[in-house]
Order: sequence, then C-alpha cells, then structure tokens
Amino acid sequence: MASPAAVALAPGVWRIPTLGRSMINSYALVDDDGSVTLVDCGVTRAPARIVRGLAAIGKQPADVTRIVLTHAHPDHAGGAAEMARRTGAPVAAHAADAPYAESGRPPAGDPTGTAGRLLSRLAGGRFPAVEVSQPLADGDLLDVAGGLRVLHTPGHSPGHVSLLHEPTRVLVTGDALFNVAGIRWPVRAFCSDFRLTQRSAHVLGEADYDVAAFTHGPEITDRAREQVRGFLARLT
Repeated sequence: MASPAAVALAPGVWRIPTLGRSMINSYALVDDDGSVTLVDCGVTRAPARIVRGLAAIGKQPADVTRIVLTHAHPDHAGGAAEMARRTGAPVAAHAADAPYAESGRPPAGDPTGTAGRLLSRLAGGRFPAVEVSQPLADGDLLDVAGGLRVLHTPGHSPGHVSLLHEPTRVLVTGDALFNVAGIRWPVRAFCSDFRLTQRSAHVLGEADYDVAAFTHGPEITDRAREQVRGFLARLT
C-alpha cells in the first residue's frame, strides 16, 4: 500500500511521511493566514516528498514561512538547505545545535559506547549545511499556529528539542523517543549522550498533550501522555 502524502493529526497539524509510511516524518503546521511552518526536513532526498505532502493539504513551497529543526542530524536536517532554497523560509534550531546545522556535520556520538566512538571518527553523516537565522532556547513560544512551545530535551544531540503545539495539544518528540514497534529510546550510538537523553525525557512526561507525534514511527492518539509516562516510569 502506498504511503499517504500527508496525515492529519489535529486541525492545522499534519504529518508528512518522507520515508516509508512513517519511518521518517516531517510535520506541517498551518496558521490562520494560510502560512505553513515545517518541522524537520528529512534526509537530503526528502524535499520531493515534502512538496508532495504540502500539495496534498493544498499548499505549495511558497506558503512555507518558517522551518524548525528538532536537531542537526542528517535524517532531520538533510533536506533543510533544499527546502530553505525552495521556500525562502528562515531556519530555526536550538542554539546548541545551530553550529552543527551550519557546518553540515552532526555532533559526535556517545563516547561511552564503542559504536558511538567509531561513528564519531567516520566522515559519514554529512549533510548540506544550512544557515540558522533563529536560535531557539528552552521555553520559547514560537508564533506558529497559535503557539509552538520549545522543550529542550538534550542528549540525542546537545540542542535537541521537542515541540508542543499548545492549541491542538500535539507533541512532536523529535528523537527524544521513537515509536517503532512500541515506544523506545533512540539508538544509543547516534546520541551525543545517551544517559542525558534518558534524563531529559522526563520533560515529555510532564508536558500536557493528547497526541504524541514521532519522527520515527506513527503517532499515538489514544492516551498518548499516559503511554509515554508509562514508558518513562520503567527507567526508574
């Protein structure tokens, strides 16, 4: 079965699959004036799928007025330079990840694991560099479709953020958590500090939302906060 071009999560909030049905997702938030904010841009070849997703909701690249990155990894920021070029939209990312986005090189992997140390030595993982014109900080409320709250959840990368769309109560976790065959932690080797990833995830249990949306995996719409809190409780 073909992957849908876009999936509605709430009024004005859409998931755009950029690889498979939900293997890597971007998100589109539509404001009252019709403008669109994109959250994450997938891998380098993802822009074509993003444009197809925009068309499915009656939008085009010219409607995109802002791009927000949850973090500077190639499966989130890989398509950002091309989408910025196509849309003319400025890019926002947490201040701690902005240098990585602008260099096109992700932060080093967790040095406590052999795989993370190896990945840090490899030249792979590069992606097209993109200028970050808006550095983000924890607690920022972006003027996006009624209010998009920035939740700093470091560990997967130094400046990793999750995003809470307060009007519709949709939480975009980024890579703080995956939903692949159930809620799970991101792959340790690709985290800058895996233990910090686990410690900072408590923020997702304390936030108030009805829908949990993931970059990797489908959304959870039934008792989303309770399911996330139940997963986090296993850590303690």
